[in-house]
Amino acid sequence: MNERQNPQPTPDAGPGYLRIGQLAKRTGVSPELLRAWEQRYGLLQPTRTAGRFRLYSAADEARVQGMQRLVSGGLAAAQAAHLVLSGEPVATTAPPAAARLDDEADKFADALDGLDEQAANSALDHLFSAYSVEAVLQRVVIPYLQRLGQRWETGEVSVAQEHFASNLIRGRLLGLAQGWGQGRGPAAVLACLPGELHELGLLVFGVALRRRGWRITYLGTNSPIDAVADVIRSLLPAAVVLFSVDPDNFSKHATEIAQLGEQTQVLLAGAGVTPEIAHRTQTQVLDQDPVSAAELVDRGHPGR
Repeated sequence: MNERQNPQPTPDAGPGYLRIGQLAKRTGVSPELLRAWEQRYGLLQPTRTAGRFRLYSAADEARVQGMQRLVSGGLAAAQAAHLVLSGEPVATTAPPAAARLDDEADKFADALDGLDEQAANSALDHLFSAYSVEAVLQRVVIPYLQRLGQRWETGEVSVAQEHFASNLIRGRLLGLAQGWGQGRGPAAVLACLPGELHELGLLVFGVALRRRGWRITYLGTNSPIDAVADVIRSLLPAAVVLFSVDPDNFSKHATEIAQLGEQTQVLLAGAGVTPEIAHRTQTQVLDQDPVSAAELVDRGHPGR
């Protein structure tokens, strides 16, 4: 029987079923990360309406909550997903480790808001001593940066607070990045497009990718495309990641980006990426959070 010609009835977004946006609000997990967990690990098992909309059940929500608790406790995402999907009991309350992570994350955020450098660094030191770098980046640093951007737009934080927090986090990320060009792993070139001055998401991605054994050549903010091309010809990297939060930056340099893609794998990241620009440039979009994106790139490299 042709399933497309005779679709089985599927539930509408009614009681017991959620659209992905609703699931994200109920669990506190971004739609992007939910999609990544669904595609990468099969964590979610949605049904579809006749209009092909995904609908998620209470069982999906429970698996997401179990995944959250395990990842918050410092477990790698792949291990957490395996445990949740195995059917083994997952604690219904957050373990002490997760509670401590939340407490330290709150202390970190309060210290940054209060322009207290010593307290902010101390909170990060405690986090890095108790949890993996990936867990701290994914569960503390990235969410804080997302909230910081939202609060900046609404005027809830001052210029001083935004600059202080961004500079402190940047300094700590660069500390984690020391020596990241060394080793024998595959090479990646990371660059912000011309005119792009935001780089924290790209730095987080680079640190996470380095943790997976890659060698990182970091060109940073406002990188000319011809400079990126020169580096490609010199280093022959396995991948180049171009970052921007402004869609116009990608549009203005679409032809040059496509030319880079003729030399090596080019990946586009940042809030400015659109499916349209990826199609125009024949490149791949990294629309996950930076840590999940690094995992995806590593898993997709031949021999990994």
